[in-house]
Amino acid sequence: MRKTIQVVAVSCLLAAALVTVTMRTARSATAERYLHVRVDGGAKGESVNVNVPLSMAAKILPTINHGDLHNGRVTISSSDLNDIDVRAILNAIRTAPDNEFVTVKSNENDVRVAKSNGNLIIHVRDTGKDAGKNGQKVDVTIPMKVVDALFSTAKNNELDVAAALQALGDAGETMLVTVQDAEQNVKIWIDSKGSAE
Repeated sequence: MRKTIQVVAVSCLLAAALVTVTMRTARSATAERYLHVRVDGGAKGESVNVNVPLSMAAKILPTINHGDLHNGRVTISSSDLNDIDVRAILNAIRTAPDNEFVTVKSNENDVRVAKSNGNLIIHVRDTGKDAGKNGQKVDVTIPMKVVDALFSTAKNNELDVAAALQALGDAGETMLVTVQDAEQNVKIWIDSKGSAE
C-alpha cells in the first residue's frame, strides 16, 4: 500500500511538472502576428494590400534610412511639436481612468479623444456642409502599450517605431486605423492571419 501511495504521489508530481512545462511552452509559442494594410479605391480605382509578419517588419524597419526615418525611429521636428510636452500628456492619459477626454463639435468636424480598456481612441468626422455622405471618417485605436513603446527609448523628438512594432505583437488582434472618404477606404490592423480577409 505504501509503495502504491508513493507511485501515485510521484506520478502526480510528474504530471504536474508536465502540465507546467506544457503551459509555459504554449504561452511562449504565440502565433505570428501580421500587420495588414488595405487601401481600396485610389484616384484611379487602385487597391493595395500589404500583409507583413511583424517579425519581418521589425527586421526590415531598422534598415530603412530615408527622410525622417532612421534605424527604426522617426524624427519629429520641434516646430511640429510647437513646444508641447507630448510625454507629459501621454503620462497624464496613461494614469487617468477610462474617460472621454475631448469632444469637439464644430461646423467642419466632430472630434473625440478617449481612453477605454487600455486603448487611446480618436474619432474624427467631417461634418461640413459639403461633407454629406462623402465626408471623411477617421477611427484610430492604439493600445497604450504601443503608445508607451513609441516613446520608450527614443529621444524627445523621436518615435521608436521598431519598439512599437514589437508591442503590437503582444497587443493581440486589433483594428488600428480606418479611414473612409469618397475616394478611398484605408484599414490597418493586426491579426494572426497571413492574408487580409
